[in-house]
Order: sequence, then C-alpha cells, then structure tokens
Amino acid sequence: MARPPVTPTGREVSFDEDQIIVSKTDLRGIITYANDVFQQVSGYSEAELLGEPHNILRHPRMPACVFRLLWDTLKSGEEIFAYVLNLAKNGDEYWVFAHVTPSFDARGQIVGYHSNRRVPFADALPKVRALYAQLLALEKAAPDRARGMEAGLEAVTSLLAQQGKDYAEFVFGLSEHTRMEAVA
Repeated sequence: MARPPVTPTGREVSFDEDQIIVSKTDLRGIITYANDVFQQVSGYSEAELLGEPHNILRHPRMPACVFRLLWDTLKSGEEIFAYVLNLAKNGDEYWVFAHVTPSFDARGQIVGYHSNRRVPFADALPKVRALYAQLLALEKAAPDRARGMEAGLEAVTSLLAQQGKDYAEFVFGLSEHTRMEAVA
C-alpha cells in the first residue's frame, strides 16, 4: 500500500544538541533500525519506519545529486558526511548533519548502512541552503530527472575542483567548527 504524500508545512523544527538520530538500513536503503530520537524527531513510530525506504524522509527541497553522491560514496565502501533537510511525518522540516558509514560483514562485504545524525552547525546552514537551492534549480531546469541529477552532480564536482577540495573537506569547511568537534 502506497503511503500518502507528506505536504511540507514550512515549519522548521530541531532537536537537542546532545541527541543523536540513529538508523540502520539494508543495502537497498530499507530501514532496519530507528532509535527513539529518530522516531521523536521524524514523528514516525518504529512500526511505521521499519521496512520502509529511508527516503520516507526526503524533503522536496533536497537536491537528488546529494543523495547520488551519498550512495556512490557508500557503495564504494567509504564514509560520508552531509547536510540533509528531512521531512517529518507531519510535514515539518529538520536539518541534520549526517555521518553515514557502510556496515561490513566478517568477509569485508558491505551488508548495510549506519547513519548518525546530529544538529547541524548553524553557521554552515546559510551556505548549505544557498548551494542546495542552486543545485535544485539546475536539476529542475533539466529535461528529465536523470539529466537533472547529472547536472547537479557536475556542478558539485566543478565546485570541488575550483576549491581544490574533496567532498569531506568541503563539507567541514562550511563551518568554523573543526572535524573533531563534528564527530565527537
């Protein structure tokens, strides 16, 4: 049964700085674990989250190219940090600073993914909002979704090349906080 679409309210909510949203998914992004903070902030119960694709939270203002970058990085066995705008069950929105890692079995094969999400750095959000608005505009201007995602990804790649940074350096450079503060 398809879930009804969630209409964004435009209200932004947050969670406490000492809280961490945790989830785990299988290889297809289907939620296999959702902690209490995840349930509280998203407004979904555990029963509503488990077995659902993680994109149940996808906000329409999130550029698809950011998720493409995230999935490509994870599938290569690397971790990724990213700012993500999520959509709660009631339509409220909330920003997170996500640290997503692949989970490996004893043979070193990726068996799923684990995500810890914290309150984002406030000084980075204006830059992130502006960048994501530009990426989303590029995506929407394309004749179809696939070409839009590619246009957004090309823009991110070009930006990284211009700045001489990899994606992790770029993301951490958006805030005055250090990497160690981000993962502590």
